[in-house]
Amino acid sequence: MNCRFSFSSKLRDTLITGAPKAKLTGTLGACAIGLAGQIEDSDAISPLNAISHIVWGDEAYKQRNPSLKYTGTALLINDVSIAGWAYLHEWMFAKARREGRGKVCALGAIAISILAYLVDYHCVPERFKPGFERHLQPKSLVLIYLILALSLMASDLMIGRKR
Repeated sequence: MNCRFSFSSKLRDTLITGAPKAKLTGTLGACAIGLAGQIEDSDAISPLNAISHIVWGDEAYKQRNPSLKYTGTALLINDVSIAGWAYLHEWMFAKARREGRGKVCALGAIAISILAYLVDYHCVPERFKPGFERHLQPKSLVLIYLILALSLMASDLMIGRKR
C-alpha cells in the first residue's frame, strides 16, 4: 500500500511540475522545426505539416500552406510527443533538480534528447517517424534535438527558480 501511495504521489508531482516543461519544450520544438524549414527552403509550414502524416498519410508531406487539418494536427502530435519526453525527464530528474544537482539534470536532458532521436528514427515504424526529416537536412535534425535538450535544461532552471 505504501509503495502504491508513493508511486501515485510521484506521478501527481511529475504531472504538476512537468506541465510547464512540456509546454515550453513543445513550443520551442515546433519553432525549431518551422525555423529550420524557413532557413532551408523559405517554407516554415511544410516540415510542420509533414508531422501530420501519422494521421493523414503521405498527402501531408505535400502540404505547404497552414491549415487546421494538417498544421493543427501536426502541432497537436508534436506537443503530445514532446510532452512525453518532458514528463519522462521530469519523472527521472526532478529530485536531482530539487537537490541542486544541475549537471545531473543537464546530462539527463541530453540523454532524453538522444533517446527521443533513437526512438523517432530507429525504433518506430515509418508511419510514426516525425516526418519533418523529409523537408529538412540532417543538420537541422541535430538542431531540433539539441533544442529539445536545451529546452529541458531551461525549464529546469525556471522551475528551480519558482521554488
